[in-house]
Amino acid sequence: MDEPAPGVARLTISNPAKRGALDHAILDSFTSLMGTLDARCVIITGEKTTFSAGYDIGERRDSVFADEAEKLVAHPFGTAISAIEAYRYPTLAALNGHAIGGGLELALACDLRLAAGTIALGMPPAKLGLVYSHTGIRKFIDTIGAARTRELFLIGRRIDARTARAWGLVNAVAEDGRLAEEAIELAAEIAANAPLAQAGNKRVIRAVLDAQAQMDPETERELLELRRACFSSEDFREGVRAFAEKRPPRWQGK
Repeated sequence: MDEPAPGVARLTISNPAKRGALDHAILDSFTSLMGTLDARCVIITGEKTTFSAGYDIGERRDSVFADEAEKLVAHPFGTAISAIEAYRYPTLAALNGHAIGGGLELALACDLRLAAGTIALGMPPAKLGLVYSHTGIRKFIDTIGAARTRELFLIGRRIDARTARAWGLVNAVAEDGRLAEEAIELAAEIAANAPLAQAGNKRVIRAVLDAQAQMDPETERELLELRRACFSSEDFREGVRAFAEKRPPRWQGK
């Protein structure tokens, strides 16, 4: 963590060997740090030209694969996302590199997103055999609407930064080579605004969105079971193996 401007804190994802994959240590750091900060704006970014390739689930032994994969995305990931969303003041994702899967959801947990023009964004559950969480998909529907969310999740293609801007998935695309500077300038402008208004308006926006997304308990249980079942499916194991081996997956539908 550093403080690049008055009232601004910057958290940097650092896992270069795995393209910024979100492992337990990184996720636990988000959870612990967000509860200690008092900056009027927090920037979340990546190291050099890497933001995040998503969950770190690619190197699990078959005997514990389903259990460990489910635990990672259900607990440390969910807890870190909740800590970012619960932060009192505005947060800004500065997307210096590709934002894929859980890395893109982490960016959507922030209030605003600024992207480098060279990056790609994508959600690969369809390519991995993964049923995504209803809370995660809701973030996308809140941000880009149901039609674009279907396009992102059901086709599974990556989109470039300017397409993401047109969709509303990012708020702005930085000039070439100026992402870090523009992120600091924007964060400093945000930090200079009235703190009670910032905290209050952020809370109102979240409360309105939460009220619109209320779900009956029976439906929620059904969706949670769909997601739980996918972690022990042969297709999910095959999807992750195929991704790691850079080959087309051989789906079985079970």
